[in-house]
Amino acid sequence: FRCPVCIQILPAFCRLSNNFPKLTFVYTDINECSETTQHIRYTPTFQFYRNGEKVDEMFGAGGEERLHDRLWLHS
Repeated sequence: FRCPVCIQILPAFCRLSNNFPKLTFVYTDINECSETTQHIRYTPTFQFYRNGEKVDEMFGAGGEERLHDRLWLHS
């Protein structure tokens, strides 16, 4: 990753993936998957899907607690 904020939040993202085993976590390097991530305007971007439909999106790291709260909301 080239984004320092992405590098900063990645360990928390990995920890949280263990705390929410019923959710599927995927991270993508926008430089490596440009076709898939062409609509991403800010990094990091967290997108939340339910039944294949995007239901929410969060921009910026904002800390582990903010990400945890959003994951809890969608779990």
